[in-house]
Amino acid sequence: MNIGNTGLTVTEKIEYLRTLPAIRERCGRVHDLAKQGKLQYFDYHPEKETAVVDYCINVMKRDFGDNFSSIPPHSRWRHLDAGVPRVVPLIEKWDASASPPDQKEKAKRLVDLFLVSVLLDAGAGNAWKYNDSASGMSFSRSEGLAVASINMFAEGFFSGDKEQPYRVDAAGLAQITEKQTAEAMQVSDPNPMVGLEGRTSLLRNLARALKQNPKFFGNEGRPGNMLDFLETESIPDGSSRRVPLAALWHVLITGLAPIWPTDRTTLGGVPLGDVWPCEALKPYAKAEADELVPFHKLTGWTTYSLVEPIEKILGWKFQGLEDLTGLPEYRNGGLLVDLGVLTLKQSAISSSFYSDGSSGIPRLPPSHPAIIEWRAMTVIELDRIAEQIRQKLGLSAEQLTLAQVLESATWKSGRQIAKELRPESGGPPIDIQSDGTVF
Repeated sequence: MNIGNTGLTVTEKIEYLRTLPAIRERCGRVHDLAKQGKLQYFDYHPEKETAVVDYCINVMKRDFGDNFSSIPPHSRWRHLDAGVPRVVPLIEKWDASASPPDQKEKAKRLVDLFLVSVLLDAGAGNAWKYNDSASGMSFSRSEGLAVASINMFAEGFFSGDKEQPYRVDAAGLAQITEKQTAEAMQVSDPNPMVGLEGRTSLLRNLARALKQNPKFFGNEGRPGNMLDFLETESIPDGSSRRVPLAALWHVLITGLAPIWPTDRTTLGGVPLGDVWPCEALKPYAKAEADELVPFHKLTGWTTYSLVEPIEKILGWKFQGLEDLTGLPEYRNGGLLVDLGVLTLKQSAISSSFYSDGSSGIPRLPPSHPAIIEWRAMTVIELDRIAEQIRQKLGLSAEQLTLAQVLESATWKSGRQIAKELRPESGGPPIDIQSDGTVF
């Protein structure tokens, strides 16, 4: 279905904008304009892609040598294990308990944990840090949020039943206050976190979404119960099951729709989540909503993150993983800006967004049209970079998946080049005002 076709109802357009193919199709339109020099905020330099590819391969070989098959998929699991393993020891603790859970319950617990951890993974800012008492280590950004979330999970922070702490459910989430979140995440005046209020609202909104969708999450409103629904959508394959990725995406994009802020883009009065109008597309729009570009970054990040524990614990196999896109966030996108694939047009952004004149880095809200262009270009460029990495290494898409490229190459490289160029902050080349719900 192409939304550019006339005659679609508003409901059909909403359904389309929630699909995975819509992300690549709409971002592809923006990329086509870039090739013609018709973006409002960025110039595109495809000849610089080679530098990104070489940089990424150097990072990959540093960490994995030539053993590319050992690269794990991009997933929250890595962040939860920041510094020391935490997920497997937690599973081992369950196995050693007086009433060990079966494999299905183990997988449900991990789905609970991974889902809530991803939803807490919006940018926390440059100043916040989390001190992990068990390891004696300190973490910031994604790793800090991940370690905080697994500790909160282990303490029963998200459970409505204190007899069963290792779970996330609607009753537990509905009781969470901003003060409790701040305490659990060690937020204070000397240790400020960006988007604390939005993060807490997201958890409370999650409680409502879980209760509203018993078809996916059961009567108790538990994320892990989606496994029961996915099982009904799957096909037995020997001792395993084949699960359409589209079924998992449907659960997340539909079942979690109520968690997103209501002041975002709407169509027919329906909030669309991480979907934004692109100013550069407006002159070419032939029908209502033609200028809208879907990203669904947190939904994509959640999908990548849930596939791994479900496949590892239950042995199920997801079909259609190639439909997942690269994640349009500031590490992947920052890599493209820092290595010159994308350059901001001179004077395109108002001086009012350069609050710190010395850094030369603009600070923009997620809705700014420059951010929409940046994110759309990032989605398509990640496909292009991944394919060029494979060509240079002589690997197929099956031998080096996009999920592996995101994990071993682009995300790490985006962080590394940021630290090289901006050692004091390690921040991105364009700063995004996080409200705790987008990135």
